[in-house]
Amino acid sequence: MMRVFRLLAPETAHDLALSALSLLGSATPSPDPPRLRISFLEQELANPIGLAAGLDKDAVAIAGLARLGFGAIEVGSVTPRPQAGNPRPRLFRLVEDQALVNRMGFNSAGHDAVLRRLTRYRTRMGSKGPMIGVNLGANRDSADRAGDYAEGIRRFSTLADYLVVNISSPNTPGLRGLQAAAPLRALLDRLAEARAAASRRLPLILKLAPDLAVEDCAAIVEIALAFAVDGLAIGNTTLARPSDLRSRHRSESGGLSGRPLFDRSTALLAEFGRVARGRLTLVGVGGVANGRDAYAKIRAGASLVQLYTALIYEGPGLIGRIKSELDRLLAEDRLTCVADAVGVGLAIPSTPRLAAY
Repeated sequence: MMRVFRLLAPETAHDLALSALSLLGSATPSPDPPRLRISFLEQELANPIGLAAGLDKDAVAIAGLARLGFGAIEVGSVTPRPQAGNPRPRLFRLVEDQALVNRMGFNSAGHDAVLRRLTRYRTRMGSKGPMIGVNLGANRDSADRAGDYAEGIRRFSTLADYLVVNISSPNTPGLRGLQAAAPLRALLDRLAEARAAASRRLPLILKLAPDLAVEDCAAIVEIALAFAVDGLAIGNTTLARPSDLRSRHRSESGGLSGRPLFDRSTALLAEFGRVARGRLTLVGVGGVANGRDAYAKIRAGASLVQLYTALIYEGPGLIGRIKSELDRLLAEDRLTCVADAVGVGLAIPSTPRLAAY
């Protein structure tokens, strides 16, 4: 099936894969090794491997994805109003580099559609299965982006297990400007009001760009703590292009994800880990393709490791392989649980130092 999908245009293959997953229905995957259990945002996960936002933007295949064995699944980014996103083609495979470039532009079915699907899933499954996060975006033409995020907090507070505020997509003009200190404070002030008024207070995570500089980390951490943000996800896709990319699609505009992002995103994760000193929950995203990659993210401070691009190349069996390899690595280091490995690489930098491409 994976060979067949690769013969199709990337977005066509993506849509067909989601359709196939949506037909699987819910089932309980095989139990994970006890060593992989971990507390994430005060909930118990069967394992620390999560699906990153972007694969199931509109929550059409949550039950099928749950069968693959993820500890957490993040849907979205979802915008308040439906929007088509950028014109096609907007998704490109960089096969030689095990990477993708996308300029999707927050294509979304909108809050109403995703709420209906999440409601159906919760009605069937309740709290069983993986933790469900909702990644929130803002409409491209919105005059009040903070208001869009606040609306997402209000509407998804009863259905999600955690919420993610995506201020790092490179494909919505001006969005990454919200990561600067003054705009970030203004945004989080609005979101604090929305959280206080919501029917249920959910953990809130900020999703950041891997293109941030080292000097940005301390300010972002302190602002996040000041507004009771629970965690940071590092990071989104990158606008940078490593010089050793080989694919003919390497110059396509948009965000780069996959293998070339691993070193940069892991180094930035470690920088945030050193600055945060355990005061924020960290999510490691970017270039994870095997258990050793996941272990490196965990050692750099991540309690949850997310992936997406490697799944496109390796297929659904990848999740089980990553969990088995991670369990073996923990055993080799004589660790009894994942939590014992979180952040152990921060005292002596074991991840690549942060540097420009």
